[in-house]
Amino acid sequence: MIDLHIHDLGQIDVMAADFVSQMTDARVYAFYGEMGAGKTTFIKALCRALGVEDVITSPTFSIINEYTTPKETIYHFDFYRIKKLEEVYDMGYEDYFYSDALCFIEWPELVEELLPEDTVRVHISH
Repeated sequence: MIDLHIHDLGQIDVMAADFVSQMTDARVYAFYGEMGAGKTTFIKALCRALGVEDVITSPTFSIINEYTTPKETIYHFDFYRIKKLEEVYDMGYEDYFYSDALCFIEWPELVEELLPEDTVRVHISH
């Protein structure tokens, strides 16, 4: 597990660029942290660091947002509103988690049993 401590939002883009430079071949990154810890803010910064030029928004209501960069596709999940695991099955999670796309997941506790073995777990605190 990777621990990130966000002390200053003014440094978040630097933190994201550093994180990107250390990313492994893993495709799924699960972000843990309490409400307000900065999960969405950090994932937005990661997307910018990876080259996303679209408007980056929280997928709280849509569950998943898709972004593209010149190199790859990024899926940003927010499972906060998931009530039953069947909802994740119905959305076809396997097509996302086992694709070549990057997957950034907020509130992964709710789908822990579905995460691939090589998922990188990131704990964010403020």
